[in-house]
Amino acid sequence: MKNPTRLFVPSPMSFMVLATIVMAMTFSAWNALLNNFAIEQAAFTGAHIGMLQSLREVPGFLAFTAVFVLLVLKEQTFALVSLCLLSIGVALTGFFPSVYGLYATTVLMSIGFHYFETLNQSLSLQWFSKEEAPEQLGRLLSIKSMASLVTFGLIWVAFTWLATDYVWVYVFFGGAGLALTLFMAATHPHFVQQATQHKKLILRKQYSLYYILTFFSGARRQIFMVFAGFLMVEKFGFDVAEITALYMLNHVVNIFVAPKIGQMINRIGEQKALTLEYSGLILVFVGYALVESAQLAAVLYVVDHIFFAMAIALKTYFQKIAQPEDIAATAGVSFTINHIAAVVIPASFGVVWLYDQSLVFYFGAALAGCSLLLSQFITPHLKKATA
Repeated sequence: MKNPTRLFVPSPMSFMVLATIVMAMTFSAWNALLNNFAIEQAAFTGAHIGMLQSLREVPGFLAFTAVFVLLVLKEQTFALVSLCLLSIGVALTGFFPSVYGLYATTVLMSIGFHYFETLNQSLSLQWFSKEEAPEQLGRLLSIKSMASLVTFGLIWVAFTWLATDYVWVYVFFGGAGLALTLFMAATHPHFVQQATQHKKLILRKQYSLYYILTFFSGARRQIFMVFAGFLMVEKFGFDVAEITALYMLNHVVNIFVAPKIGQMINRIGEQKALTLEYSGLILVFVGYALVESAQLAAVLYVVDHIFFAMAIALKTYFQKIAQPEDIAATAGVSFTINHIAAVVIPASFGVVWLYDQSLVFYFGAALAGCSLLLSQFITPHLKKATA
């Protein structure tokens, strides 16, 4: 007979699942409310939102410093500290409905978010074997979508039926994230890592293609994160309930699609998966530039989200070419590379947005085209080599 006190057995996977829920819940709440909160409460323009997003990406650009923090903190502990900062930043957001107040809480939230994302990639690639990583990452992406879906559903109820003020929604989700993080700290021991990680910056020539693809991915993702949602609110007049419903649809699709994507990557390999992703994104970005229908824009947004789920392939490509002891240090470096363009693009393209919105999305299509060309240099037989 099973001991009822052992129904919950802490493991690396349970840690990743709970951490994924905290990250998804807090960031989804922040992101779902951002554009409406910024426009309605802080009188943001396109230039303001671009500057805010550039500031949000500065901690991502500095993600390489994670390797120095690891000199005094274990990765698992650092991940918990990062989730605390993320949760606190989200909880405070509603109390500062001004341009500079939103800038400040965004930076605090972003420090926690980007350090956690760096550590999340590092820990998952260390704890999951090469054979199981694509499917496990797909499952975690599905769990992330479930947590986001519940968050968006609660936000929809709060604004549609309860007429809740922004400040209490931010406090609720930030507080829930902090409570769950403290629960993780109390229940999960430190898990043994198979390879001792380097505590210095690592740049290797054999990772060059991964670095370049990561750079283009970061630049391209910023256009989606910053301007696709803003397009829905500014051009097509989506309110909080409509934006939240769109996010919910995204995550309903992802719950079922993400595990299948992981299985597909295992079956066809990283090169073909990335080729499919980048080809699709070119069409999506051109669609954003030309769209005049709110319904079609919403369809593009959902399709865009599906293609970005295929970015799992870039992580598993790195896992297959990396030396095990390089993973933590390279995760920090790759996040910095990912955010080089991210620091510049939101602010500069926020100004471009004021003159011609379509140019922003045509540039996104060009970035996806560059990624498509580069992905053809990935060794096609990587999957077979690890079979």
